[in-house]
Amino acid sequence: MNLPLQAALCAIIGFVISAALGPIIIPFLRKLKIGQTILEIGPNWHQSKQGTPTMGGFMFIAAMLVVSLIFVRDLKGLFVVLYAISCGIIGFLDDYIKVIKKRNMGLSATWKMILLLIASTTFSVVGIELGIVKTTLWIPFTNIHLELSYFISILLVFIMVGFVNAVNLTDGIDGLAGSVTFVVSLFFTLASMVFLRNGMTLFSAGLCGSLCGFLIYNLHKAKVFMGDTGSLFLGGTVVALAILNDMPLILIPVGIIYLTEAFSVILQVTYFKLTKGKRIFKMTPIHHHFEKSGYSENKIVLLFTGVTILGSVLAFLSLV
Repeated sequence: MNLPLQAALCAIIGFVISAALGPIIIPFLRKLKIGQTILEIGPNWHQSKQGTPTMGGFMFIAAMLVVSLIFVRDLKGLFVVLYAISCGIIGFLDDYIKVIKKRNMGLSATWKMILLLIASTTFSVVGIELGIVKTTLWIPFTNIHLELSYFISILLVFIMVGFVNAVNLTDGIDGLAGSVTFVVSLFFTLASMVFLRNGMTLFSAGLCGSLCGFLIYNLHKAKVFMGDTGSLFLGGTVVALAILNDMPLILIPVGIIYLTEAFSVILQVTYFKLTKGKRIFKMTPIHHHFEKSGYSENKIVLLFTGVTILGSVLAFLSLV
């Protein structure tokens, strides 16, 4: 079976498993009272989502584990799986503290950062030692390749931790993180296929299907949220795929929404402190600014997904 057919099969299997798990996992989470706590600092209309089952990311994570066990055989593909699971475990700890221990803020920012730094540093250093993480840095849209030797590990860890957190910030309204990451996963499916990187092609394709299955229950009005378990898993997947495809900086155009979400928070906090209380946006991350400006959740998802499609198309054109 050729690679495109295998990729299609992975997508179908991922979709079927993820979609089929919905009627099983959602009632189970509801029975255990594993519901989302909506903070008072958020938009007041989000209070209606209080108690919606969370940690639904297990649906697409389980689907991806099955796809990986069946199809992913090479070392690069395995590394993507391991890093994504590592981030998912950190997200699970965060969710566990929030919903089981009833501490609304979850895992402290310090501990989350420490755990992500450990996982990212391990990925980077071991990957370089095994020869699957390159020490050269390609500048997208150019023919420039910079040899950074082991110094690249510092840059990669910065990118990994930053993007995992950025994807986490994007998961703030129904269907947003899943829809944007579906497009990003499709990009990496095609990019990996171009370079005949089988394991990553099949993993990415499986994630496309798995996210489609999850979005059945996550689009507005969401019956389940992915939780940090899901969003950190997705962040780990996206950044690992970029690095192991030897194109970490391609995340700038492909992950433009993730970057925008993260920088909106940074700008807001910085400006707030410098001006002693003034704000640039009505609320951050920036999807909340659009909400407060009158955009519906569905319109925001369509807009942000459209921007991701544009960035991904431009990025793909730079590869071929």
